[in-house]
Amino acid sequence: MGLFIPLPVRVPSFIKWMHPYWYVWDKPSEEKVIYLTFDDGPIPEVTEWVLDILKEKHIKATFFCIGDNVQKHPHIFEQITRDGHRIGNHTQHHLKGWECPTKTYISSTELAEKTMTDVLKKTSGDIPNFPLFRPPYGKIKRKQAKRLRKKGYEIIMYRTVAYDWEASVTPEQCLNNVIKNTRSGDLIVFHDSVKASKNMKYALPKVIDYFLEKEFLFKIL
Repeated sequence: MGLFIPLPVRVPSFIKWMHPYWYVWDKPSEEKVIYLTFDDGPIPEVTEWVLDILKEKHIKATFFCIGDNVQKHPHIFEQITRDGHRIGNHTQHHLKGWECPTKTYISSTELAEKTMTDVLKKTSGDIPNFPLFRPPYGKIKRKQAKRLRKKGYEIIMYRTVAYDWEASVTPEQCLNNVIKNTRSGDLIVFHDSVKASKNMKYALPKVIDYFLEKEFLFKIL
């Protein structure tokens, strides 16, 4: 069973220390750099809006995609890769690892990888590699993580949580969650989902402008 601690907006260091060293929460650097990540897409209109904003701002990001959504919206998935963003695996059906048998969880991850690979083979002829994995809900059993590590995946978590999906969080609070809690080297998680779209659409452009004005670089993982 995983460790249950409700995460604050900024994941504290002791939570990092209580997990295996190979969980990636941030990438400390002497540079002023942060990493934008998006979970749960691709979703029509929402993901496309995010891609337009990133293109307008000349920003690259990392998208952790649900295989079922890729299967339903292959043209949006292909656009993510065509625009130069990086792709990660978020399971085929957004499984919660703590409530899921390890065999089922690994199979879902493998199916998501196959789904994404098949789409890109058809649309671009590429044979991609998806070495990044982010557990849905941030919940994964250590045994599941070890199995994925053996398959070559990096387990990617996050340091700053926008809480854009949370109905009790206002758009202004969502923005403040990010700009007041993000430090250099942090991985920020937004969601390109319908549920998160109101807060995310308000906060994302302002977050980008805020950190660009402070001369931060945005990098992909």
